[in-house]
Amino acid sequence: MEDKVLALVNGAEIKESDIQNTINRFPSDKKAQLSTENGKKQLLNEIIFFELVYNYAKDTNIEKDNLYLRKLEEAKKEILTQTAIAKAMGGVNVTDEEVKDYYEANKNMYKTPEMVNAKHILVDNLEKANEVSKYISEGMSFEEAAQKYSNCPSKAQGGNLGKFSRGQMVPEFEKAAFNLDIGVISEPVKTQFGYHLIKVEEKIEPDLKSFDEVKDAIKRGLLQERQAYMYSKLDSELRNKYKVEIK
Repeated sequence: MEDKVLALVNGAEIKESDIQNTINRFPSDKKAQLSTENGKKQLLNEIIFFELVYNYAKDTNIEKDNLYLRKLEEAKKEILTQTAIAKAMGGVNVTDEEVKDYYEANKNMYKTPEMVNAKHILVDNLEKANEVSKYISEGMSFEEAAQKYSNCPSKAQGGNLGKFSRGQMVPEFEKAAFNLDIGVISEPVKTQFGYHLIKVEEKIEPDLKSFDEVKDAIKRGLLQERQAYMYSKLDSELRNKYKVEIK
């Protein structure tokens, strides 16, 4: 496809590719605006303006101006520093074999715990818990009973607590929930909050994430770890090589 010349400024060509390259440097929301006919026209005028200023700067010897020279040195220092860091980090890599070895040695990190999905009804005393249990046995749904009698904010969702693993609930509640069969309503369970009727909706067995699911995350983590080590090592070596005074 032809790269059409859109303008000439003092002999220098401004092409369609220059417009597109400029658009590509903007965030996606701005790209859409600049990609319109009016957007490209505005961008072309801005590029022409900068090209004109560039020519003016050269013709008026701004290249010898102290402000320009200072900014040039600052830019050179920044580019040189970043290039040196990039070269130092360039040798840092993580092989697929190392990623696999890390996964095999740390499988416990990628296990999802045993969980239950449960609902409950919380009341103040054993008498009330037995009364609500009786209503349910006579045909009232657990969810309706939760909405009508529970003291827990979860009553708005029919007593639904969602999924939880061991260690997230008080011991008495946890023990009862994990020992219940699905769909069975517990006897009243006493905790520091009152008396609970518990119904387990689902049990989720512990699982291990596959290597393919986590390999990219492992590689990123190992790479960041090694880059941090290399950065620290370089810092230490250069502090020993060059004099540093902190006042």
